[in-house]
Parts: sequence; structure tokens; C-alpha cells
Amino acid sequence: MTVALLVAAVTAALVCARTLRLGARRRLDGRRSGGGGSAVLAALPEFLVASVLATVVGVQLGWLPALGWYGPQWTVLPALALGLPAGAVLGRLLDDLLPGAFGEPWALATAAQGLPARRIARRAVRRCVPALLPNAGLFVVGLTGGAVAVEQIFDIPGLGRTTLRAALAQDLPVLQAGTLVLVLLAAVAAGTCRLAARLLAGPALRDGVLPALHRPVPPARRFQPLGYGGALLAVVAFGLPRDPLALNTGERLLPPSPAHPFGTDALGRDLLARVGHGALDTLLLALAISAVALCVGVLLGLAPRLSGPLADTVNAVPPVLGALLVTAAVGGGAATPAIAVTAVAWTPLAAHTSALLIQERATLHFAATRGFGASRWYLLRRELLPAVLPPVTRHALLRLPGIALALASLGFLGLGAQPPSPEWGLLLAENRPYAERAPWAVLAPAAVLALLGALAVTAAGGVRWPGRRRGPGRRPGDRGPEAASARPSPLAGELVEAR
Repeated sequence: MTVALLVAAVTAALVCARTLRLGARRRLDGRRSGGGGSAVLAALPEFLVASVLATVVGVQLGWLPALGWYGPQWTVLPALALGLPAGAVLGRLLDDLLPGAFGEPWALATAAQGLPARRIARRAVRRCVPALLPNAGLFVVGLTGGAVAVEQIFDIPGLGRTTLRAALAQDLPVLQAGTLVLVLLAAVAAGTCRLAARLLAGPALRDGVLPALHRPVPPARRFQPLGYGGALLAVVAFGLPRDPLALNTGERLLPPSPAHPFGTDALGRDLLARVGHGALDTLLLALAISAVALCVGVLLGLAPRLSGPLADTVNAVPPVLGALLVTAAVGGGAATPAIAVTAVAWTPLAAHTSALLIQERATLHFAATRGFGASRWYLLRRELLPAVLPPVTRHALLRLPGIALALASLGFLGLGAQPPSPEWGLLLAENRPYAERAPWAVLAPAAVLALLGALAVTAAGGVRWPGRRRGPGRRPGDRGPEAASARPSPLAGELVEAR
């Protein structure tokens, strides 16, 4: 996990490299730099990255050992499997904050003074990190949950695999010890991140003199989500007319062909049919869980004193461990993954909402609005929600493929749907033993999962608050992101003049 955190930091830096370079040179047009590559990485689950790395790099190429735990070189592939997806998500979140930081007065002043672009970029990162740290703390515990599947794949005798085996064997003392370690880890990570956020923000957070960090985003590149969505729809449309349960042992592990575009599995079943039929249940369930998580996360995030301890406690339970607890309480079944993922999916959104709320309440325009006697409802509707909802909604869309893949990972570990269901995680679990002989059996569902992630991440770029103009597309008379809403109100004229 320590090496995986370093990998995540390097990955996040690479995702934001273009935004940092252009923003420091005052050439940023507001668009996010993270493209399809970071979108795909952000969508890939740890068990899928681990399976691909073990198959391609460890087995087929033989560059690094794929199994065991005997020295530093055995650390590389597991750390990449854990760190690449986490770093891509952190990079996308940081990339969402950087344009607002580069548009603040201090950035304009330092650029006019001729300071080096590298120093401006470092200060912009420091300005954005406090709003990002609560989610970084969640990733520490998230890595532990991902380590369960990664340790299972790479045959590593770690805490995750030990806890999983203890739960399956009903070894309660070991399971309780593993859960206690996760709770302590979550408490330490949350406390450290909150302390670091306050130290980085400095007295400006206390005195209420921070500028607004979030700014309207320009139009997203529409052809990207349309292309990804069309490709995913085509896979589902061509797969639904086929029978996902038809067996033909004479066509076992056939490569892709016109008759079987994705090939066949070990029982001769058409992989395109199984992927297409599995998409309906997985996508609909993931959308429902994402909507519930967004609503609960925003509502609880608006009350950080109430939700903070609750989020820290729930965050200590990764989806895998939650599924184990649900299985022990109500038994296994198709509903087990949904209950477990729903119970923990709201925590990163609540943490993100609370962090943005704290920063927005410390801004100058919020203090001016409150000084004019605005009511709490007015402050919530006109000041806080427009600054909080768009980035949190984009974060929820960024989490959508992660939720779908958390469901898949639970199926991969045998805690969800059971054969012969065409659920995506179960497809990967069934075909992974044949990855060396028939790599298409693993790569086909993996490609569809990555396609879902790219669609969600690119579509998130167009989320904005209704009625607010985008940055480059504003009229010359507009005052930018802190201008009052176009709808008339008793305080609108006074507030605009005060700002």
C-alpha cells in the first residue's frame, strides 16, 4: 500500500501535467486536461488491473514475477494494480480544481510579476490540495479494500486475503482483528488529512478571506461521450439477441470471429451475449446506487458535524468487508453486493461536499452576502449549492463506473451473483484461469468496463449549475462565477454591487 500510494501520486501528477503547464503560462482555456486515458484508468477496478498485469506482464512477457511475495520485485505489479486507478481518480479531481486556482487574483499577480511558471504551478497545487485531502484519506482505506482482490490474485499473504479467508471460514477472532485494524486506519487517515487541510489553508480559512475556487466549466468535447456511449450501446444491442446460456463444448475458447465477435468462454458460450445481457443488470443497479449515494452524500455533507464521525466510521468498511458482513448477517445472494456498496458509496461524496462547504463559507463573497442580511435559505440556494453541487455531481459520475466495478469485484470474489449469471465480475472470475491460453476471454469484458468508465468521466465534464455562464463563453458584462443569478431577487442588486 505504501508503494501504491507513491504510484497514485505519480499518476495524479501525470494526469494534471498539461493543466499545470498551461495554467502557469496563462494559456489555460478552462478545459480539463485529463483525456480518455485517465478516464479509462479511473474506471478500472484493482482486480481487473491486477489480472491484466499478471497475465500480460507477468506471464506472457515474463518481465516481473506474477505470483508470490519474496522480495522488492514482487511489489511492482501489485502496487501498480492498486495505485494506477486511485491515482487516476485523484488526478481527475485535482484537475477539476486547478482552473479555478489559476484564475484567482494571486495567480494573476504572480504571473504579472514574472515569477517562474513552476512556482506558480506549485502554489496552485497547494491551493487545491486542502479541498482534495478528505477524499485522499478515503483512498487510503479504499486501497485496503482493493488489496483483498489484489492479494488474492498475486497470492500475497497480506491483511486483505487473511480477513477474506477468516470471514469465509467464520474465524471470528481473526475477522474482528482485521476489522479493528481497518477502523484504526480510517481514523488515523481522516484525522491526518483534516489536520493537513487546516495547516495548508492557513488563517485564510478561519478569517473568511478565501476566493471562490470553483468556476464554471466550458463546454465539454461532446463527441467523446457520444462516441463512448454509442460504442457501449452497440455492444449491448448486438449482445442482447444472442443466448448467453447456450453451451457448445465443441467451440470452447474460440478466438474472436464474425460468428463470435468477442470469442467464446471455457464452456463454448458466446462472450458478446454474456457481456450484453450482464450490462443491463450491472448498469441499472449502478445508476440506482449512484443516485442514492449522491443524494445522501450531499445531504449529510451539508451537515459536517453530524456526518463527519459517521462517514469516518462507515469509511472504515470497504465494500468487500461490507459484503462479508452482510453475508454473515443475511446470507449470500444477488442483493448482497447492492446492500454493501450502497452502505459505503456515499462517504466520498459527503467528504467532498463537506470540504467544499468549509472552503466556500470562508470566501469573501459569502461573507459579504451574509453581511447584507441574507437568510440561510438564500445563502444555501444562491451561494453554497451552486459552488458545491456541480463538482460533487461530477465526482459522482466519476464514481459511477467504480460502483459498477465494485459490484463486479464482489461477484469476482464469489460474494454476489452465482453461475450461470452473466454478471461482469463473475465473467472475469470464470475466465481468469484461461487468460494465458485465451486472453480475449478476459480482455473483452475488461474493455467494456473501461468503455463504461470513459463514458462516465467524459460526460461529467458538462455538469454545471443551471443558469450560470461558462468561463470562455461569458458575455463581456458578466462578472464571472461569483455574479448573482439572472433571476431577480430582493437582494440581487445590492449583492452584485457589493461584490
